[in-house]
Amino acid sequence: MEKTTFVFKETGNPAHYDADYRNFFKVCAPHWRAQFVLFRATPPDIGTSALCWRAEPRRNLKLMRTLTALYINTTLKRSPELSHTGGLIERSRHVMESAGVSTEVIRAVDHNIAPGVYPDMREHGWGEDAWPELWPLVERADILILAGPIWLGDQSSESRKIIERLYAHSGQTNDKGQYVYYGKVGGALVTGNEDGIKHIASNVLYSLQHIGYTIPPQADAGWIGEAGPGPSYLDEGSGGPENDFTNRNTTFMAHNLIHVATMLNANGGIPAEGNVRAEWDGGKRFGFDENPEYR
Repeated sequence: MEKTTFVFKETGNPAHYDADYRNFFKVCAPHWRAQFVLFRATPPDIGTSALCWRAEPRRNLKLMRTLTALYINTTLKRSPELSHTGGLIERSRHVMESAGVSTEVIRAVDHNIAPGVYPDMREHGWGEDAWPELWPLVERADILILAGPIWLGDQSSESRKIIERLYAHSGQTNDKGQYVYYGKVGGALVTGNEDGIKHIASNVLYSLQHIGYTIPPQADAGWIGEAGPGPSYLDEGSGGPENDFTNRNTTFMAHNLIHVATMLNANGGIPAEGNVRAEWDGGKRFGFDENPEYR
C-alpha cells in the first residue's frame, strides 16, 4: 500500500502511515483530524502542535476540525439497566472513533425531557424540561444517530418524543440563514426481536431529512431476532453481535455518515443558494416562476 509522509516540527522526523487514513488519526491532536489522505504529501512547517491535514489531489491542504457524532438512545430502560440498543450503538461508536470521530451518547429516558414541539416546554406549562440542557449537544454535532428498540412493530415513545423535540428547532437558522440542521448528517439504528427495522428507519430518516439533515446512502442498520418471543441483541446465544449482515450494515452506515459529514464540513455545508428563508420572505424566488406559461 502506498505510504503518505507527514513531517512535524517538534520531532523533525517523517512519520509514515498507510494511505488508509484511520492509521493516521491516531497521531492527531485531539481537536483535529485528517480525512481522505489519498496521496504522498508533506505539509509545510505547522508550528509546535501536531495538527492533522486533509490532503486532496489538485487542491491546497486544508486544516480540518474533528467531526462529532451524537447517538441518542431511545430505549425505554433507564440506566443502569442493560440496553440492547446500547450494545449496537457501541459497535457503531467503535467504527466512528476508529476513524477519528468524537462521539457522545445520550440515553433519553435518563433525562426528564418533556413532550412537546417547543424548544423549552417550561415556557408552555411544564415544570421541568431537560431538553434545553441537551440541545447544545445536538446543535454542535455533525452527525446525529437516533437509535432505539422496536415495540409493536414501531419505534419507541422516546424516539417519537425526541423527533418532536428536534422539530421544535426546525425554524431556527444557522449563520448562513439556512435552517439549523443544514450541513448535518443523520442516521438510524434499530434493535428488537420483532419485525420493524425498515419501517422505523424509514420514519426516522424521513423525519431527519424533513427538518434539514442530509441522509447518506445506507444510513440505517439494525438487528432483529426470530419471530416471536426470544433473546434480544446482547442476550447469550442471540447471535446478534456475530451477525454478519448487521455488522456489515453498521460499518457501512458509520463510514457513509463520516464521508458525507466530511464532504459537507470541507465545503462549508450546503450552499446557501435557493434555500434561505429570509431571502424568500424578502421576495427573492430563485428561479421559481409563479405564473409559468402554459405548455
